[in-house]
Amino acid sequence: MALLFLCLQQGIEVGCAHVNYHHRPEADEEEAYLRSFCNEHAIPFYVREEPFVYQGNFEAAAREWRYSFFARIVKEHGYQGVLIAHQQDDLIETYLMQEERNLVPEFYGLKEEMMYQGMLVERPLLSYTKEELRRICEEHGIRYYLDSTNESEEYARNRIRKEVAPMDPFARNMVLQEIRSKNAVLQERRCRVGTMIHDHSVSLSSYRKMEEEDRLTLLRMTIDPEKKLSLANLKQLDQIMRKHDDFLQKAGTRLLAEKDGRFFAMEKPRPYAETAGNLQELKSLSGRWFRVVPGEPGVNAVTLSERDFPVTIRNAQPGDEIRMRFGTKKVNRFFIDRRISKCERLIWPILENREGRVILVPGLGCDAEHYTAEPQVNVIKYFIIDGRLTDES
Repeated sequence: MALLFLCLQQGIEVGCAHVNYHHRPEADEEEAYLRSFCNEHAIPFYVREEPFVYQGNFEAAAREWRYSFFARIVKEHGYQGVLIAHQQDDLIETYLMQEERNLVPEFYGLKEEMMYQGMLVERPLLSYTKEELRRICEEHGIRYYLDSTNESEEYARNRIRKEVAPMDPFARNMVLQEIRSKNAVLQERRCRVGTMIHDHSVSLSSYRKMEEEDRLTLLRMTIDPEKKLSLANLKQLDQIMRKHDDFLQKAGTRLLAEKDGRFFAMEKPRPYAETAGNLQELKSLSGRWFRVVPGEPGVNAVTLSERDFPVTIRNAQPGDEIRMRFGTKKVNRFFIDRRISKCERLIWPILENREGRVILVPGLGCDAEHYTAEPQVNVIKYFIIDGRLTDES
């Protein structure tokens, strides 16, 4: 209400977006008052009041619920962005929670300006204390409501909030200075280590020469830009990266992978299988991880007969083997002998005939029965290099 009043006082044209979670007895009364206030001052009023259903953490889910609503209103009605009424107490509370949880965040405290789903978010009241804003409302007869859930011990923030409220000006200034100092260090480190990222990947040998804080910052910038991994997760990954050269580790919803001495993040590939009923269909077959081209002699070439069809190109699986001229070869043994990275083994294509027999492994060759000097097709595998796809050639 203080933010809305200050906008009116300064002649800033705004709309008012309100979310009613229906989780408190006074929620409907608050919405009714806000609606009447906006009508009285000719302020467009938008409300989200459908039932709020969530899983997991209430505060995180509620934040996503309201910010996605704000983004929709901004887009639909052509607003420049959204103003949020976070104030100095909120900033300090957020910082103390970060410290208590031993987090290394993107930013300590709260940013004055940020982007969310392409929407500009500004917090113009971070220099005001909560008490100062309360006095503004009372001096100008602006009615406000107190959130009854702020007294609940269910939320850790409420406990910290009770520590922040009685802080004297000296203690506040000390904490604010500490926040500014930490953000300056964080920004300097991020700029410095960020120069090591090339094409979304980083040299593993250079990474290992860095100090731990620099390594963890670089690791997060490379594989976790959305800040979803905990510090403990990052330290576990860091330990693996310092001890192993070829790794493939889960990192949140993605994979941390290494190839040719560089590490990067990649989406976990899904198993695939593309089928062709005849030679013409095979020649036009392509997928995310491979393509079929006219035949030339080499380790990607194969010639087929009618009895082979339908054929399938799929990703290699444990237990796959192929009968070569010199004997049966396990596909996994080929990967090991050629030092194929673990991330590429997930997507490496093989060609099998209608009997389910592997008759071609690109890079190794076709089996003895399908070899000729004038092959019909080549199956070209896409490699992952620096986190991107490129042709085998």
